[in-house]
Amino acid sequence: MSNVLPPGQRTDLGILRLQGAQVSDRGDHLVIRSPANPEFHWGNFVLVTTGDPEDADRWLTVFAAEFPQAGHVAIDLPSLPRTDRYAAHGVSLDTDTVLTSSAIPRQRPLAEGYIVRELVTDDDWERVVHRAVAENDVTGEQEPAGFERFSRDQAAARRALIATGNAAFFGVFAGGDLAAELGIVLLGDTARYQSVGTQAEHRRRGLAGHLLGVAARWAADRGATEWVIVTESTNPAARLYRSVGFADAAQTVQAYRTPGAEASYRRPHPVTG
Repeated sequence: MSNVLPPGQRTDLGILRLQGAQVSDRGDHLVIRSPANPEFHWGNFVLVTTGDPEDADRWLTVFAAEFPQAGHVAIDLPSLPRTDRYAAHGVSLDTDTVLTSSAIPRQRPLAEGYIVRELVTDDDWERVVHRAVAENDVTGEQEPAGFERFSRDQAAARRALIATGNAAFFGVFAGGDLAAELGIVLLGDTARYQSVGTQAEHRRRGLAGHLLGVAARWAADRGATEWVIVTESTNPAARLYRSVGFADAAQTVQAYRTPGAEASYRRPHPVTG
């Protein structure tokens, strides 16, 4: 089933499988479980394939039966249904834009005063975690202690992908500061970007545009012929991606409900993590 999914969902599942997720085909939907990370909501979810996305009652029942202990609800839908059908259950709908390119994305020049290298050391990854935690402290979106645990687990999973040769993560540094970062995961001849992020004080200097090209060439050297990136539909970063060669390919829809007082961890996107 995953071979015929749109590129965003196809690459989501590819990465989750590399990280040990189990995918069960139920005919008109898939059930994805991540035993190693049960707190990861978008690693433990229902993906509707050919089922009717309007049937909120059915999908909420399916999710509850598959994940009876879950406090959250996470359902990936093939198209945008009527909002009220899910809102009646306290479930919100969000959309992402999936962009693809069959040519190596163009690389922006690197601004003066910065250096780029792969993230490989313990110190590098501690900086990644610190940046994520600091950003969450500013936004207050997640419960701090739980978010730090999640960030450390996420960093460990990504380092495991690097160790097997399936991924690379790159950082732009200014002195000792991590100014920007992103990752790329190789799935056969398809490369999927992960976690494009730039610290506020270093934005508007073309750093993300430079890293997009660096990662694209890493993947091309290893046989990639397709590049996929996903961002929230409201995120202006999509303009950058189009400017370096990406084109809109699909929209994905997520039905999500927070587990109340528990911290809610969203699916890692190329932009938001």
